[in-house]
Amino acid sequence: MSNPYPYYVDIVTKRYFDGVDNKRMDQVLDCFHDDAVLHEMTSDTRHDGIDAIRTMFEGLFSTNGRIWHGNFVHTVDPEENAVCSQFTVEIEPNELGEELVYQNCNRFYLKGDKFQNVFVYMSGDNLLK
Repeated sequence: MSNPYPYYVDIVTKRYFDGVDNKRMDQVLDCFHDDAVLHEMTSDTRHDGIDAIRTMFEGLFSTNGRIWHGNFVHTVDPEENAVCSQFTVEIEPNELGEELVYQNCNRFYLKGDKFQNVFVYMSGDNLLK
């Protein structure tokens, strides 16, 4: 069966992660509905609504230099309007100066072409506070 939602992977990689890696707040927030929820599951940290998600990204962008996401493996679930993305994160915190490398997995649930719910599983300390 062919995937009827091939653009879902583009939303995740070309819009969302490109925006995060280049610290383009408007591009990142344009991926979320106003009432979206981003839930970092490993530490059980929730960000409810676009204002809370903005605040979380402001913190991420201000406390870190280089951010890179890559080595993606995506699985699209068209029945759930979802994408599961496994990937590597390389991030350089401003205060430590040494690179952190994570192996993460996100589950994105979409309504239309925007995220309604995002579940984040991190291999290290929560950077999404």
